[in-house]
Amino acid sequence: MRLLVVAAVLSFAACDGNSDTLTAPSSGLATVVISYRASTTPRIDLPASLQACVSGVGQTHVHPSWRGFAAFPLTAAASNRWELSFADAPVGPRLSLRVSDGNVCDENPTGAATRNVFANNVLLTEIVTTPGSGPEPGFAFSIDAAGRVTP
Repeated sequence: MRLLVVAAVLSFAACDGNSDTLTAPSSGLATVVISYRASTTPRIDLPASLQACVSGVGQTHVHPSWRGFAAFPLTAAASNRWELSFADAPVGPRLSLRVSDGNVCDENPTGAATRNVFANNVLLTEIVTTPGSGPEPGFAFSIDAAGRVTP
C-alpha cells in the first residue's frame, strides 16, 4: 500500500504543470547533413565587378554556429548539390549556419546563399543574421536526438 501511495505522489509531482520540465532543451548530439542545392560549376557570366566577392568566397562552404562559424568546405555530391555531414550538432537549441557560394555574388554582395539550403533533407526557411564580413544572412533550425530538423 505504501508503494502505491509513493507512486501516486511521484506521478502527481511529475504532472504538476511545471512547464520547465516540458520545455527544457534536450541534451546530446545528432548528425546533420547540410545540403545546398545549387550548381557546383563556377558561373562564367558574372561581371568583373563581382570578382572580388567570388574570390573572397573561394570554394563553396558552410559556417555552422556550433563550430564557432568556422568555414567548412562543402563537397560536390552531384552537378547541382553540395553536401557536408556533421556528427556533432547540439540537440535542442536553435542553431544557425551560413552557406557561402561565389555563384550568388550577384544576389548577395558577400556570397551568402539565401535559398536552397537543407538540413537532413528539410528546407531551411528562417533567415537569420550570422557573423561574417559584417552581418550576413544565414538560416536557423533545431534538431532532435533522432535527427529530425525543425526549420
